[in-house]
Amino acid sequence: MNLFERYLTVWVAASIVVGIALGEMLPGLFQTIGNLTAYEINLPVTILIWLMIVPMLMKVDFKALHEVGKQWRGIGVTLGVNWLIKPFTMAALGWLFIGVLFRPLLPEAEIESYIAGLILLGAAPCTAMVFVWSNLTKGDANFTLSQVALNDTIMIFAFAPIVALLLGISAITIPWETLTISVVAFIVIPVIVGQFLRQLFMARGQTAFAHFDAKLKPVSMAALLATLVLLFAFQGQQILAQPMIIVLLAVPIILQTYFIAAIAYVANKVLGVEHKIAAPSAMIGASNFFELAVATAIGLFGFSSGAALATVVGVLVEVPVMLSLVAIANRSRHWFADAKTTTSQTSEVSK
Repeated sequence: MNLFERYLTVWVAASIVVGIALGEMLPGLFQTIGNLTAYEINLPVTILIWLMIVPMLMKVDFKALHEVGKQWRGIGVTLGVNWLIKPFTMAALGWLFIGVLFRPLLPEAEIESYIAGLILLGAAPCTAMVFVWSNLTKGDANFTLSQVALNDTIMIFAFAPIVALLLGISAITIPWETLTISVVAFIVIPVIVGQFLRQLFMARGQTAFAHFDAKLKPVSMAALLATLVLLFAFQGQQILAQPMIIVLLAVPIILQTYFIAAIAYVANKVLGVEHKIAAPSAMIGASNFFELAVATAIGLFGFSSGAALATVVGVLVEVPVMLSLVAIANRSRHWFADAKTTTSQTSEVSK
C-alpha cells in the first residue's frame, strides 16, 4: 500500500474537518455547487466520481472472465456472499441498529435516509481496493482479477434492482429515473471509458499502461478527497450538532464487514479452497465499492442527506477494518491445506 492508501482514514478525517470549515465559511458557494444538477444528478460530483472510478475500472481485464471456471468454488462463495447475503444483512443491521436500537439518539427525519445509505454500501461490492487486500494476503492475482471482472459485470445489471428492492422493503420512496441514471452514470459509463483507456494504452505495451496508471492514481485520490470535502461542507451543521452520529453509523458497518468476511472465509475452508483463493474471496465480500455508494447516495438523496453521510462513514472505517481482516487472514493461513505447500516452497527458495 502506498502512503495515501495506508493512511486513508487520516485523509478522510482531514477532509471532514476541511469540509465542515469551508461549509461554515462559504455557505453560498457550496449551495451554488449543490444546485448544479441534471436529472437530480449533481454535475460537479459526477465529474469527480468519474475521475475517481475510471482509473480503478481501467485496471479490470474483462478477458479474465474465462478464468472463472478454474476456481468455481471460490467464485461461487464470492457471488453468493456478495449478491445473496451481503445486501440483505446490511439492510437488516441498518434496520436493527439505526431504525430501532439507536433511533432515540438520531434525528428522526434522517432515520430512513441513514438506512438507505447503508443499503447502498451493502449492494456495492469492492472493485479496486480488493487488489490491495489480495496482495497483502498473498492471494492469487488471476483469481482476484477474474472475480472483480465478474462482479463488475453483474453489478451493471443487479445493483439497481437490489437497491430498489431493499429500499422498497424499508418503505423508502424509490426515484426510479434517478436510480437508473445513477447506474448508467456511475457504472456503465465509467466501465466503457475505463476499458477504452485500457485498450488504448495496453496496445502501446505494459510499460506504457503502467506509466499512465501511475499518473492517474493521484487524480483518482484527489477526486475522492474533493468529493468528501463537498459532502462535509453540506453535512457540517448536522455533524457539529450531533458528532455521535458518525460513531453510531459506523457500528452496523463494522459488524457487517466482520460478519461477511467470516461467512466467506469459513465457507471456503469448508469447501476445501486454498488460502490464496479463500483470502481474496473473503476480502471482496467484506469491503465495499464506496465510491459508487457515495455517488449514488448523492444522486438519489442529495449532498446533505443522511444517506450520503452514511456512505462516507463507510469510507472512514474501510481501511482500518480491512487491515485487521488482512492480519486475521495471514495469521490463520495454517488452517488451509495449501499452507504447508507454500511453506515448503518458501524454504526451498531460501535454500
